[in-house]
Order: sequence, then C-alpha cells, then structure tokens
Amino acid sequence: MKSKFLIVVLCLACVTAVAQTRKKKGSSKKASTSKAIKAPVTGSASNQQTSMADTTKKPTDAPIVADAKALKPLDIPLDGYYKKTNIMNNKVTPYASVRESDIVFQKRVWEEIDLREKVNAYLGSPKARLIDIIMDAVAAGELTAYDPIVAKPPVPNFDGFDTPLTPAQARSKMADSALVNKFNANGEKISSRMEAGEFQPDSVVKFRIKEDWMFDKQRSVWEPRIIWIAPMVKPKAAGISADYQPAFWVYFPAARQVLVTHEAFNRNNDATDLSFDDVFLKRLFHGYVVKVSNDKDERIKDYAEGIDRLYESERIKKQLMDWELNLWQY
Repeated sequence: MKSKFLIVVLCLACVTAVAQTRKKKGSSKKASTSKAIKAPVTGSASNQQTSMADTTKKPTDAPIVADAKALKPLDIPLDGYYKKTNIMNNKVTPYASVRESDIVFQKRVWEEIDLREKVNAYLGSPKARLIDIIMDAVAAGELTAYDPIVAKPPVPNFDGFDTPLTPAQARSKMADSALVNKFNANGEKISSRMEAGEFQPDSVVKFRIKEDWMFDKQRSVWEPRIIWIAPMVKPKAAGISADYQPAFWVYFPAARQVLVTHEAFNRNNDATDLSFDDVFLKRLFHGYVVKVSNDKDERIKDYAEGIDRLYESERIKKQLMDWELNLWQY
C-alpha cells in the first residue's frame, strides 16, 4: 500500500516539473516578441529596404579593414653599429683676433684647387661633394653668392663682391646656357631666348680661393686665412669653350658655419669625423698659385706660359715659406 502511494507522489512531482518548464519557455518567447514590437522604427521604407539588402551581402562584399600593425611606421634599422652625431654638433673654432698694428707682413694670394688631382679627389666624392654643400646652402639662404663679373666702375680681372645674386641666378651660372627658339603654329620663328641648362655637380672640377698670408708679431704666427671661395666653371659660347672662371664668390668665414657640420670623405678611415672646415683650416688640399698681389695686377698666365706657370707658382710658394724661415736666422 505504501509503495503504491509513493509511486503516485513521484508521478505528480514529475508532471508538476514538466508544467513549470513549459511555462518558463512560453514567457521568454512572449518577452522577446514584445521587445521587437516596442523597438522604434526610424528612417523611410527605402532605408529599411537598404538595411535589409545590406544584411544579404556576401562576406566578400564587406569593406577590407587594414590591419593595425600594417599601419605602423616601419622601424628602419641603423646602418651601422652606432649613430654618428658628433659631426652634426660641431661648432666653428673662431680665429684668433688680429690687430692691424700687429701685422708686420701680408701678401694676398689666389690659389686654385683642382679636384682631378688625386690628393684633392675626395672633395668631389659622390658621397660628400663640396659643391653640393655650397649650392644647398645658397639655395636655402644660408650663404650669399656674389657676382664675380660686375664692378662699379668696371675693373679688369675684377673679383670684388658688390653685387649679390639670388639663389636662382647663382644656380643659372653653374649650367651652360643654350639659345632656345620659339615658333608659332605655322612653324615660323617668332623669338629666341637664352635658357640655362641642367646643373651637373660632376662638371665642377676646380675651386678658387682668395686668401691673405700674414705674420702676427703679437702671437709670432705666420698663417694663411681664406677670405673667399668660388667654384670654377668653363662657359661655352657658340660651341667654343672659354677658360675656367669663377661662377660666383662665397664669403668663407660665413661658409665655415655650414662646412663644419658636413663630414668630408676620408679614403683611409671612416671614423675620423673630418669636416670640410677642417679640410681648409688644416690645409688638407693641394693648390697652385694663379695670382699674387703686385703693382701691375697681373696674373701668372699674363707673363708665363705652359709649364712655366707651374714653376712660377712653386717659386711664389717657396718665397712665402722662406720669409718665415728667415725670421729665425741669426
């Protein structure tokens, strides 16, 4: 009797549990339906159709989103095992002050540096060209170029500095000019004008420097100081090449501020940190004299020809060196 009673109780408990489970499922369905009905509907029918159409797009039609890692800048590796920063922080070593009363001897000298000589070839190296540094500084307004031709009044062999040039004018003097003709629609020539060609850095193979050799009795020092520097060009007119002449002059004390932060190529050692200012200050180049101050204002080529020009240049150099040596003879 007891067993029958237990079986009836268990059956009733099972029926009650099943009924409660079905009731919960029905209430959840009603809640979701009511939320869907109460949701606000915005936009027109066309927008609803568009949204419906968008949901039917294939996965391939979705816009491609770039990976966040791909948008990051690339980490460029260092070209070497340390970063060269010393040359960029270089400062110009100022000259010792000179008083007019302390100068007991002075001679003005013009020299030319030929980059085709082996000892000067590094000044025209594609890795570090002297002409590129000067032209970039002139274009940026850091240096002023001066016309070597114009003088007021005109003076033979003038190399003064009374006419500054714009960067465009300075660059035009570094390239050969060509006569360009202009034609009309019928092919008839109507005008012509001179246009500057493209500047080729490799075409500059000479530089001219203007310097003063002087003896300072206060410091007992015999030294040269460069005043001006000029790139040399070989202009062509009517297909005929003229002799080399300065394209423009640059004031060297101002150029030192630019040259000191540019490293010169050294064929023997890559870790010298040798600047172009050091090259000129320490006289790490070979030049030959083309003119020395004289009463007739003559250049060496005005009274010497051929190999005699070189002999005369060496004679002037020796004369300058002997002047200092003779000071210490007893």
